[in-house]
Amino acid sequence: MLTNQKKILIVEDDLISAEYLKELLISEGYNVAEVVDTGQAAIKLAKTLKPDLILIDIMLRDSMSGAEAAVQIHQNNPKIKTIFLTAYSENEMIDFAIDAEATAYLLKPYRNNEILATIKLLFAHSQEPKAKNLENVILKDGYRFNLKLHRLFKEDKEIFLTKKTLKLIEILVKNKNVSVSNEQICTYIWGEQKNGKTLRSLIHRIRSTINSDFIQNINGLGYKIA
Repeated sequence: MLTNQKKILIVEDDLISAEYLKELLISEGYNVAEVVDTGQAAIKLAKTLKPDLILIDIMLRDSMSGAEAAVQIHQNNPKIKTIFLTAYSENEMIDFAIDAEATAYLLKPYRNNEILATIKLLFAHSQEPKAKNLENVILKDGYRFNLKLHRLFKEDKEIFLTKKTLKLIEILVKNKNVSVSNEQICTYIWGEQKNGKTLRSLIHRIRSTINSDFIQNINGLGYKIA
């Protein structure tokens, strides 16, 4: 397998979990630069290593939490992407993620598909051309999404949708051909997690309105637009 040039720093206080993540990422060709278990070490290495992504646990071995470390890392270098690792999904965790401008958070126990899909999504999104070059994204059945206007069109006719349905299409369009997890979609639309029924209802309303299947359900991973 070819080595992925993206550099990842793992910040995890549980040795078994850290090794699990490291081996999983290495098996997929990612470059795991270092594994540490304290917030202070994470801040220091973020400055010297300049990783592309940091996977950081909320609870660490020193007095500084992963959330506090992530906020400081982001202040020092906003280009470094962050994914929180946590066993908790309360609103407080979402607030921490927002403060640190984290891309996502992964719940323990880890699921391989979710970890890899989340990281793939993050890197695919960061590498995409600027929005001005993707102002109109062509979809199936004559549809196109205008990223500048945040509107859906069929040929030259606008399809009127609610703000939430437009946001759902928008996040999928921005990550075209990459599956987006239910958790990431819900955080993007509502700012918090929703049960599966709420998201499925929103997807159903879109499909019934546009009469097209350009939104695909990827079992165990989420949704994508191909």
